Amino acid sequence: MADRFIRRARASLVVQKLTAKAALERRLIEEGDRILIAVSGGKDSTVLAWALSRLKQSLKTNYELGALHISSDFCSCCKKSALSRQLEEWGVPFADLFVPITGRLKAGKKMNCYWCSTQRRTELLKYAVEQGYNKIALGHHLDDIVETFFMNLTGKGELSAMPMILNYRKYPVSLIRPLGYIEEQQIIACAGELGVLKAVCTCPYGVNSRRREVRKSLAAFTGNSGAVKRRILRALSSGAADMLEDRPGN
Repeated sequence: MADRFIRRARASLVVQKLTAKAALERRLIEEGDRILIAVSGGKDSTVLAWALSRLKQSLKTNYELGALHISSDFCSCCKKSALSRQLEEWGVPFADLFVPITGRLKAGKKMNCYWCSTQRRTELLKYAVEQGYNKIALGHHLDDIVETFFMNLTGKGELSAMPMILNYRKYPVSLIRPLGYIEEQQIIACAGELGVLKAVCTCPYGVNSRRREVRKSLAAFTGNSGAVKRRILRALSSGAADMLEDRPGN
């Protein structure tokens, strides 16, 4: 029982340490920032909210947090009341915004991940600007970044990945990914310690996505080794152009 407690305690400490490391090395959080956390109800964004609330005590940087959940007309599985209570316990104000994502589809078009993410991102940006936030924090982790690189490489023929900070040209807002140094399995362990796994949400449209195919291939290629994934992540920022570095957005 004691060993189990230690392993779980280490998971939360690792998440805090690596989130702080990413924030400092990549200059993700600065004095006076107002950061809007995009919370889906899933483990990644929930752990992100917890980590950023905890780091306020250790980064010695004054910043404000808020959280926005986007409800849609196709997914009602997220336990929003539990999510709201949890975030408020951590000192993160919660807001919910309904967006008719399938209702916006044109005649003859089918629902897909790209359409959904585009609609959500647009509403996040609009809300952030209207409410005076200058940064939006997303819950993408190390595995997401590595998978995106291989998706772009094999699907688009491009050498590109998810930057850990992206400044928009059209909006006075930046996107940040503070969990970029953290493996998904570490987030799962931390979520288990925090007791938030029971309230997470899974998207019904993501089951057979291209990302899941790439994830399986990468698991076979890397042997699911965290060390190998970290070497790939390091390689993405070791060339002439740092693929994790700040780039202008749309």
